[in-house]
Amino acid sequence: MTNTTGVSFDIRLSSFVIYLPPPMPRYSYVALDSRGQESTGLVEASSTNEVIGQLRQGGYFPTSVSEAGAIATATKSPPRLHKGQSDKRALLRKNIVLLQRKSIKPKTLMIFTRQLATLIDAGLPLLRGLGVLAKQERDAVLKNAIAKVADSVQEGSTFSEGLAQHPRLFNDLYVNMVRAGEVGGVLELVLVRLAEFQEKAQKVKNKVVAAMVYPTIVLLLALGIMIFLLIFIVPRFETIFHEMLGDKPLPMITLFVIGVSNFTQEHWALLLGAFVGGITLSKIAARTRKGRGVIDQATLHAPIFGDLIRKTSISRFSRTLGTLVTSGVPILQALDITRQTAGNTIVARAICQVHDSVKEGETITQPLEASRVFPPMVVSMIDVGEETGQLPEMLLKIAEVYDDEIDNSVAALTSLLEPIMIVLLALIVGTIVIALFMPLVSIISGLQQQG
Repeated sequence: MTNTTGVSFDIRLSSFVIYLPPPMPRYSYVALDSRGQESTGLVEASSTNEVIGQLRQGGYFPTSVSEAGAIATATKSPPRLHKGQSDKRALLRKNIVLLQRKSIKPKTLMIFTRQLATLIDAGLPLLRGLGVLAKQERDAVLKNAIAKVADSVQEGSTFSEGLAQHPRLFNDLYVNMVRAGEVGGVLELVLVRLAEFQEKAQKVKNKVVAAMVYPTIVLLLALGIMIFLLIFIVPRFETIFHEMLGDKPLPMITLFVIGVSNFTQEHWALLLGAFVGGITLSKIAARTRKGRGVIDQATLHAPIFGDLIRKTSISRFSRTLGTLVTSGVPILQALDITRQTAGNTIVARAICQVHDSVKEGETITQPLEASRVFPPMVVSMIDVGEETGQLPEMLLKIAEVYDDEIDNSVAALTSLLEPIMIVLLALIVGTIVIALFMPLVSIISGLQQQG
């Protein structure tokens, strides 16, 4: 380039090189705050450890850190199958799904809840706690559910939303208590209450089942002995009586037992069909609203077990409602959940009336008293709790009182049923034995006279 003064100079821009520092890599992260809420974003840092350090300084718990723009590993496509092979595979998968268990034992869910509460209380992030429990869980159904819940949380859903996707494992009570714990920031405390609730509910259920086991076994034993005697023993004695006594009249009790034996042998299919049909009809009736109401009403007023079942229903109502309200669930929503888990339509109807009463601004005690399901003591304690503002504590106190009542009822019922079942078994077997031996006495007397 030449200027006006005649002095020429040459500027070579290519000789000027500006050295800039390389851009810092960007990392995408997924982290949880102190309340368990998930957040995502991008951070510029020199390494993954630096990203983790920055997040922890900000009060976050990183669960996933990866370099932005990383190429995902390609997945190999499965081999193509012939039509026959694909049909077989599809049929096999269908059969596996149909036979797959979809529920878990209450004890398994209780242990999971208790362990998750312990991990969160120890400061472990929710997502990491779910991962730890998923790895050590032996139940395949719960293991799969935990993994899916963890995926939902990692994708941005709340813990309660992830649980709600598995209603067969986590019912409305479980989901709503977890949701209340998330909103209030006391998730670990709510999980501890849930575990305690499950433990006590299972304990009460086991006591009631234990009270039912003894009479059921004795009745089945008596029924089995009676059928065996009527089908195999009585016909042989009938043949002996006919050969030895001829046309001599038999005692009335013997004729009755022989008649029952003949009817059982000739119409066993009818009796079996009537038994199966009765069970089937009762199950069908239990699925209808009216039929279920009749069955539950009869159950509450049953002569021996009715009082125990009533106390169990009151204990369940008090513990469920008290636990929900204590955990921060709104009273109307808590009443609705309690109604769904009542287990008895008569009690559920009373809770529904309580729900409507509270919705209109009235008290809880009036519909409870009008239902005639809850004893005056329970109504009075709830009334005092409502007036003093300590309704949740009073409900849990009622549950504890009725747990003791259930213990006493089970002990009394067991001591009462033992002699009743023994007498019943002796009456059935003794009647058949006496009916068979009375003609034998006549036969022996006739043989002695002939001798």
